Amino acid sequence: MPVPASDGRTGRVPAGCVFWMLATERSFATVAEDHGNCSVGSYTHGFLPLEKAAKHSDVAELVRAGWVSESDFSTIPAVSDRPGSVTYGPLASAEHGDVVLVRLNRAGLMTLLDAWPELLIEGKPQCHIVALAKQHGRIAASVGCALSRARTGMPATESTAAIPMSLVDPLIARLTTAAEANSAVARYAGTDAARFGEVR
Repeated sequence: MPVPASDGRTGRVPAGCVFWMLATERSFATVAEDHGNCSVGSYTHGFLPLEKAAKHSDVAELVRAGWVSESDFSTIPAVSDRPGSVTYGPLASAEHGDVVLVRLNRAGLMTLLDAWPELLIEGKPQCHIVALAKQHGRIAASVGCALSRARTGMPATESTAAIPMSLVDPLIARLTTAAEANSAVARYAGTDAARFGEVR
């Protein structure tokens, strides 16, 4: 871990959402200290109580910049129970789990919303979608946040969805239907548009 910041923050990575990126390649376990550099993610994942997270310098900087206000803190969803650890890994090799994270492009987000109209589309901080899925049993997508994008290198063209493991199978069934409908409509629209030739 790097040398701690003035308020004691350090961790294995700049923020817990970096683990999301690494988990596409391999499985591993983390503890609270591994997530410690990002007070926001430590709060949303249940590792840190709000009153402690709010006193850290990274949160103070977010407030100073006008990115959030102190009154926003109480509205940010968080996992209520402090986990002993969080295990990450590719879904294909997971034996069990609570939440599935999926990276989406714009067309993927469109299809997800078509398939699951109850989808919650959220903003910042991106990591609170984990709490919405784990704590509230909701499928939630985030348009991302500047904090996470800067720390992970996540492209501006992508967003993330969090899916409760219990909803994966019904979601896949709905996604199959939605994707087939979208493909049929796209074929029709392409054929219909061909009547107009090249549009300039």
